[in-house]
Amino acid sequence: MGLGALGLVLLAALLHAGWNALIKAVDDRAGVLAAVSAAHAVLGLCLVLVSPVPASASWPAIATSALLHYVYYALLFRAYRLGDLSQVYPISRGLAPAAVALAAAALIGEQLPPAGWVGLACVCAGIGLLAVRRNPSSPGAIGFAVALGLLIAAYSVADGLGVRQSQSVFGYMGWLFLLEFPVPLVIALNRRLRGGHFRPRVILLGSLGGVSAVTAYGIVLYVKTIAPLGAVSAVRESSVIFAALIGIVAFRERPILSRLFASAVVAAGVAALAMT
Repeated sequence: MGLGALGLVLLAALLHAGWNALIKAVDDRAGVLAAVSAAHAVLGLCLVLVSPVPASASWPAIATSALLHYVYYALLFRAYRLGDLSQVYPISRGLAPAAVALAAAALIGEQLPPAGWVGLACVCAGIGLLAVRRNPSSPGAIGFAVALGLLIAAYSVADGLGVRQSQSVFGYMGWLFLLEFPVPLVIALNRRLRGGHFRPRVILLGSLGGVSAVTAYGIVLYVKTIAPLGAVSAVRESSVIFAALIGIVAFRERPILSRLFASAVVAAGVAALAMT
């Protein structure tokens, strides 16, 4: 991988960890999530207008992934309400590729090479270190982080199958993003019924988070056209380290060394899985 491609993937990793940090940083997390999903829906509409309609065979996957994303937002809200960024993010993002690897082995007989099993062991070890650290912010945070990881794995499998059948990658992405529009509508309606409102700062931060998430996704897609897929996926998981650093520096989450070490173990394990 060239230096330019490496820099772009590292930027994407930082952007992804950054928009998760926004959700943790603000007190109105529902408002930020509404703005993030609204930004996704706007981009989705733009893609739908300029891209071919996905093949009919891919629509069950689009519907499944959209429904799973609704649950994802609900779990993300709860996880960051209860837990630390440097705990929730590495567990959820690290567990997802490990779960996908195990599912592939069990369902379609896709066996991992020895290096892949070492990577899987590293992911499990790192997650275990994060889960059993002393004085956790909330016992429930670990459960939500694990549920998030499994959910990410589920919609990743659905998208992986669906996009291959779509015959229109950007059309698939567009409809998937557009179908996030119920999220901001439900949050806005619920807030209106309760007499609440969205503060301008929350809308701004949420919009920035949505742009960051979409930009990170787009960067990774682009770099995959000019660099080896395994290398891109491996470097992308440096977001686990970025999230740990942001949590330690911005939110003063402690202890420092054990969080950094555990996050590095998870990142190394995911990198090994990506390179197999």
